Amino acid sequence: MFVDTHAHLDFESFDDDRDAVIQRAIENKLSAIITIGTSLETSKHAIRFAENYASIYAAVGIHPSDCAEAGENDYLEIEKLAANEKVIAIGEIGLDYYRMYTDKETQKSAFKKQIAIARKVQLPLIVHTRESQEDCIKILNEEKAGDVSGVLHSFSGSMEILEKALATNFYISYTGGITFKNSTTDELVANTPVERMLLETDSPFITPVPFRGKRNEPSYVVHTAKKIAEIKGISVEKLAEITTENARHLFGLTI
Repeated sequence: MFVDTHAHLDFESFDDDRDAVIQRAIENKLSAIITIGTSLETSKHAIRFAENYASIYAAVGIHPSDCAEAGENDYLEIEKLAANEKVIAIGEIGLDYYRMYTDKETQKSAFKKQIAIARKVQLPLIVHTRESQEDCIKILNEEKAGDVSGVLHSFSGSMEILEKALATNFYISYTGGITFKNSTTDELVANTPVERMLLETDSPFITPVPFRGKRNEPSYVVHTAKKIAEIKGISVEKLAEITTENARHLFGLTI
């Protein structure tokens, strides 16, 4: 069985066939999907989907690209939402220096506020680190985020960055991007211990080969798993077993 630890099932690209997408995931041996909030509104949507499906869990948080519009009340509301029994993480939070929809200082402030929430409610973090890995890891260490742990999602960067990431108490997850012909992440995957690894799709984005160019969905996580297993020199079944146990341990999933 697999766990897709990062999907955005509330996105409108799923509006026409959301139930079918979830059914395909179940048919393709997914025991759980974590659907991720990126704003107060989408966090509420994530909870609604999680409450409607036994195999879906929710993460609530404000994405770095959305935090410019967030006020203090939004963070108070995120903390309240975290009390829901289907909420298993604070996320997606972090820093994004690629899009830069929000200035760095505002992003950092929002990141720290939400780490504080996670520590208060004792939930792990789902962290976005696009072209900001150094600053993200620095803040995680300064704010003692390792006390609650979490995952650095859609991981990329140098071997030096990977070493720093592994020195934290965080897990690492890779997306379908590792299946691309021009992928530069094979060395990172090879040097990430399976015991510190999670699987994700980040659907509807970053669709793996052989479906690249189409909308991504949770059932496609198997293709990312196959590539990781190939790089690691283990069976897909073994990878699924270990990463599912990792997800169960980190997020407290009842699967």
